[in-house]
Amino acid sequence: MADQTTTLMILGASGDLTSRLLLPALGQLLSRQPGRQVRLRGAGMDDWTDEHWRETVRTAFASMDAEDAFEKVADTTYTKADITAPDDLTSLLSETQGRIALYFAVPPAIAAKACESLSSVDLPEGLILALEKPFGTDAESAHALNEKLAALVPEGQVFRVDHFLGRSMSLNIIGARFANRVLEPIWSAEHIESIDITYDEKLGLEGRAGYYDKAGALRDMIQSHLLQLMALVTMEPPATLGEQDLRGATTSALLATRIWDDDPVASSRRGRYTAGTIDGRELPNYVDEPGVDPDRETETLAEVVLEVRNNRWAGVPITMRSGKAVGDPVKEILIRFRPVRHLPDGFTGATHGSRLRFTLGPDRMSLGLNVNGADDPFALTWAKLSADLGEGALLAYAEVLSEILDGDPTLSVRGDAAEQCWRIVQPVLDAWKADEVPLQDYPAGSHGPADWPDRDY
Repeated sequence: MADQTTTLMILGASGDLTSRLLLPALGQLLSRQPGRQVRLRGAGMDDWTDEHWRETVRTAFASMDAEDAFEKVADTTYTKADITAPDDLTSLLSETQGRIALYFAVPPAIAAKACESLSSVDLPEGLILALEKPFGTDAESAHALNEKLAALVPEGQVFRVDHFLGRSMSLNIIGARFANRVLEPIWSAEHIESIDITYDEKLGLEGRAGYYDKAGALRDMIQSHLLQLMALVTMEPPATLGEQDLRGATTSALLATRIWDDDPVASSRRGRYTAGTIDGRELPNYVDEPGVDPDRETETLAEVVLEVRNNRWAGVPITMRSGKAVGDPVKEILIRFRPVRHLPDGFTGATHGSRLRFTLGPDRMSLGLNVNGADDPFALTWAKLSADLGEGALLAYAEVLSEILDGDPTLSVRGDAAEQCWRIVQPVLDAWKADEVPLQDYPAGSHGPADWPDRDY
């Protein structure tokens, strides 16, 4: 459990991320773990009173049925501050006792400026810095940011937050891989034909043009979240689930990852939604959304094929896909096993390889197998074995906050891993910038552009 003197100081406390995600998650965490203690402080540019801040916290806690947890932070205060100003940062830190966890709930550019300002501030011992993705805008800027952070605190006190790496989802994948003899020995190119990692959404832009129109699907989802999931799926077996072993294994997988055939043009696709209907709701053309600059040619659907070039995975295509405004969206990791080498003569019916699926949120695992049919025992048919893994005991952000307050960075993104994610996708970004890959339209509510290959889900 976190030390009772730990202070969670949210920078950007008056913003949407804080009220929509961080505070509800904190309420759930404190309610589910009664023994946990934490001090809470907020700081932001808005001219809020302590009373207004406390009411915001109370309302957020109530949204998770965690009103009982409010008493643990009832003396929380709010300070109007410019977090990029060294004097304001000095004042915030000097007024707080014990270990401090600074959570930068602000746009990445502001967080980077604040970290630069921290270099001229006397920092308290044990200070934790928690930053939201994206970590930089390319490999060079990610490296520069890492150098700034390294000059402030040790790497073990830097939390590059990726809520996709919450304990439940990550451990479901790791547990299935390494705790089952039926899977562990066959987790390689010898037995696995291909891997798909897909995270499509029904949601459109939803008022996020300020960030999303400068990022797009490739930067927003694939270079961060999905590459981290890929690393868990493809890493070598770690000796332990400790910070050094686990993060070392995932980073090694990223180091070995390249664009398929070193051809970013043939191995990537991009699309952008036009007007359409999803669940009876009309979505406008993306370029007509408020705040969108059509000249940026921002993609809302991205697909990239990768390869982990090592002894375990060479020759296995790994397809990453993510998009917005997709009808019947798929959110899963799909492992396709190779067909058997020989099937005895006399069987009929489908005989493609087995398929293992991890459905993301709520987590579910299913294994598709060829089995004998009920009517004709010689006719093979397809059957699925499923296990509902649930939604986890905590929200993803509650798990993130738990790790931060406990000072355990095991499931946060290590600095060199963040740089590798940018290195992996940079050839695709360059090809798209040169307009070597067409930006194709797809109606909101469809599965994507009509001429994209069918996905065997």
